[in-house]
Order: sequence, then C-alpha cells, then structure tokens
Amino acid sequence: MERLPQTLVQLIRVLERLPGIGPKTAARLTFYLFQTPPHFVDEFIKGLRDLKEKLGNCSVCHNIDETDPCRICSQAQRDRSLICVVERPLDVVAIEATRSFSGFYHVLGGVINPLIHVGPDDLQISSLLKRCSSKEVKEIILATNPTMEGEATALHIKKGLEKINKDLKITRIGHGLPMGADLDYADPGTLKEALKGRQVFS
Repeated sequence: MERLPQTLVQLIRVLERLPGIGPKTAARLTFYLFQTPPHFVDEFIKGLRDLKEKLGNCSVCHNIDETDPCRICSQAQRDRSLICVVERPLDVVAIEATRSFSGFYHVLGGVINPLIHVGPDDLQISSLLKRCSSKEVKEIILATNPTMEGEATALHIKKGLEKINKDLKITRIGHGLPMGADLDYADPGTLKEALKGRQVFS
C-alpha cells in the first residue's frame, strides 16, 4: 500500500469501510474506477451526491424516498387498518415485490442488539406506538427477521402495543421463512406465503 500513489490509497481506504468490502476488493474497485471513461465516474459521483441530497426518511413510516410523506404513505387506496413493521427499507422493497400486501409499513431502522449498543430508543419504536394508538389501525404484522435480535425486537414491540391498544390484533410473519433468514434475500413467493401464514403473536 505504501508504494501506491496517495490518491489511490485514499479511495481504497474509503471503499474498505463499505460492508462486505475487504482490502483486495477495495483495491480492485479503485483500479477499475481509474480505468473507466470519465463519463462513468461523473455518473457515479452524481449518483452518490443525489443519494445524500435527494433522499430522506418519510416522517410517517421512516422508509426512504424523495418525497415526504413517501409514495407508499401517500397512496389513498391502501388499507389504513394494517401496518407491517420491518427492520429496513430493503424489507419494504422485498414485501412490495410480492404484490400481496395492501397495507402500510413502519421501518424500525434496525433491531434491538445490546452487543452493538442498540436499544429500543435507538429505533423508531415510539413513533410506531404513536401511530398504533389510533383506532383506525386494526392489525400490526411484526415482520422483523427470524433471528434472535428480530424475535427480541418483535416481543418488545408486542408488549408496548398491548399497553396502548387492547383491541389491536398483533400477528407475526408466518411460515416460509427459515430461522436466521433475512427478508431481502427471500424470493417473492416465499414472502407471499409468509404473509399469508401470519399468526397471532403470543
């Protein structure tokens, strides 16, 4: 590394900070970007700039979009009595791909994980409880991933929901997803079955 020009080293170190990118991959990407035509690099830079300048979190569901409220929250034809709670915006994309869910979403922004110092206050749980205090909401689908952290988060949310709305139906995403799987890796058919097979969360 010390023999490389500082400009290359700087970009390699930036790319290494991306998830799943090690030193060798970062170096390969850096050299690839150097060899590509200038217009590609310009488009790449514009895409990154637009990512930070044009996108934001929806003030209602905390999904990512260019508008606030987001396009999903703005759809009047969706079922306002149903909210699906997910960990990340990618999970919304995965469930929408099934074309079998007509309700709204709530993106937590992660899961409770004491090992990395993420507690309930670090997630969008309080805003979910506020949304669910409305009598308009009849059912909450807890669609956190079937991991230890996802289950713990779902249980924490369930306890909070039971305190604010006794009549609320609380379901957990059903069969079709193996323990330890992530929603955004599941195919639409599997997710569709998981939504159909949801059960009362007890």
